[in-house]
Formats: sequence, C-alpha cells, structure tokens
Amino acid sequence: MVSPGEISAGKRIVDRPTRNRKRRGWWLRFLIHSHWMSSAIALVGMVLFAITGITLNHAAQIETEPVVETRSAQLPQGLLRMCLEQPSASESQEPSEEPLPAEVTTWLSKRFSRSVSKATVERNEYEIYLSMPAPGADAWLAIDCETGAVEYESTTRGVIAYLNDLHKGRHTGTAWSWFLDLFSIATLVFCLTGLLLLYERAKRRILTWPLVAIGLIAPWILLVLWVH
Repeated sequence: MVSPGEISAGKRIVDRPTRNRKRRGWWLRFLIHSHWMSSAIALVGMVLFAITGITLNHAAQIETEPVVETRSAQLPQGLLRMCLEQPSASESQEPSEEPLPAEVTTWLSKRFSRSVSKATVERNEYEIYLSMPAPGADAWLAIDCETGAVEYESTTRGVIAYLNDLHKGRHTGTAWSWFLDLFSIATLVFCLTGLLLLYERAKRRILTWPLVAIGLIAPWILLVLWVH
C-alpha cells in the first residue's frame, strides 16, 4: 500500500517538469511577441535605412543635378528700421544672432513662399544673413543693412539626397530625432529577441551558430585586411 507521503512526493516530481514546460512556453511566447512587435515598428525604418545605406555607399556613382533658384526683393523701409533697431554687431564688436522681429519674418515668408521663422540668423553692421538648411536642400537669405536689398537662394539636390539626409539625421529637426531613437530601440529589441529565438531553436538547425559566427567575424576580417 502506498503511503500519503509517497503520493505527495510523486506529485512534486510530476509537477516540476510541468512547471518548467509552462515557464519555457511563457518565455517563448514573450520572445515571439516582442520580436514581431518590434519588427512591425522598425519595418519601414529598416527598409529606408537599407536603401539609403546603398545610396550613401555609392554616392559618388549616383549623379544628381542640383536645382538652384535665386530671387531678390526690397525690404520695406519700416521693416528695415525694425531690424536695425535691434542690438547690432557694432555695439559688441561680434556677430549677433538676435532673431528678427515677427513682422519681418512674416513678410519674408510670404515674399519667398518659405518659412524663415526657424532660420539661423547671423548679423553684423553690414548684413543680416539667414541660413535655412533642410534635408536634401539648402537655402540662405541676406538683407543689406544699408539699402534693404534682399537676396535669396535655394538649392535642391533631389529625392536621393533628401533620403540620405534622413538617414544621417541631417537638418531634420527634433521630431525626426525622436523617431530615430524609437527606431533604434525597436531595432535593438528585434535583433536581441531574434538572437534569443535562434538560441532556443539552434538544436534543430545546425547551421545557426556557424552563420552567426560568419556574421560576427566577416566585418572584422574586412576591417583588418582592407580598411585602413
């Protein structure tokens, strides 16, 4: 006859593998869910960065024709006086970065069909210069402090240059910088969960770790032998 103690011990022995299987099942489900969710978030960004990685690597072979636009205007005397009433470089003997009055930026934006409210302003006693770089493009505007003559030039380098600058985060602003951070975190989660899933499935796929080793060693071989 089996004693109650023996029955209890047998249950513990049986329950332990069951708990281990449940724990392993929960862990695999967590990895799989994290993997597909991070891949969904990073998908568009990964495609963009893969394409622009190729275009950046072959930038010298991809020819683009910049489109340059030049325009000129005459700043009204009232607005010119408002600019000159601000602290000038002549007082401090150094270039000033004092922003332009709102009335002046509104007039310039309407005149040249381009927002200048966020432009970088540099001024001295002779000229007020506004720099307006953007992804795949560049623009500047200069105001003559004596005559009020305004010169504007815009250069656009095409879609590929635009995408390349998005890849580099060049002149893209705070919102795109946040997106890059989110994309980087999602990509990191995608890669780490993929590695853990490889570890879980490696016993069934004998080529798993040799391929991982090739992916790890190959870049170092290229760096040592051919990159100087």
